[in-house]
Amino acid sequence: MNSLWIRRFHPAPHSAVRLVCFAHAGGSASFFFPMSKVLSPSVDVLAVQYPGRQDRRADACIDNIADLAEEVFHALRVWADRPLFLFGHSMGAVVAFEVARRMEQAGGPTPASLFASGRRAPSRYRTEGVYQRDDDGIVRELQELSGTDSRLLGDEELLRMILPSIRNDYKAIETYRCDAGATVSCPITVITGDADPRTTIEEAQAWREHTTSAFDLRVFSGGHFFIAAQQAEIIKMISAKLMSL
Repeated sequence: MNSLWIRRFHPAPHSAVRLVCFAHAGGSASFFFPMSKVLSPSVDVLAVQYPGRQDRRADACIDNIADLAEEVFHALRVWADRPLFLFGHSMGAVVAFEVARRMEQAGGPTPASLFASGRRAPSRYRTEGVYQRDDDGIVRELQELSGTDSRLLGDEELLRMILPSIRNDYKAIETYRCDAGATVSCPITVITGDADPRTTIEEAQAWREHTTSAFDLRVFSGGHFFIAAQQAEIIKMISAKLMSL
């Protein structure tokens, strides 16, 4: 039941719930391999593989959130035989939100809950223009956010291979505009780093406007990729919420 869009590193066929993970700009499904390993077999973890990277490097990138969310929504329909929880980091948080909206609009199974990590609310915008920078400018952005392995940043050949997908994803998220009053009916849990240069606590808190259900904000120590350093605590929190809903 796998597809181009879904990676299932540690199948957990007897799990009562599924967690669908969406990566950051330039990220790939393998970013969630450690989380999948820890949560299995209690949780069946699915990681979304965007086109234009890793084993999908030959596939054309999608440079807008609406089309990306639409594709993922259709890919997930066959996995909705048990409750789906959505987890997205950075750009992935917005993609997950838009997928959740499409699930609700389709009138089928809706997400049990949404976890939005490391991203300001969909209605909060900044003018950044990272995708319009030259390659060196994008590399400086990656260095500032510390989301790319330092060994990769020092390997020019590898870096040149992934820069097109990174630029594409930055274009998708930087040109995204949320529909006015857009909400989901599932609970939203927001997790953010207290030193994230791309999301303030107030911008994270604004996710409250985008759900008609329960809202929870958890602040962790760290910058944009706080989830790497705080992985154990975050997985513990996610597991507790999955088991309680």
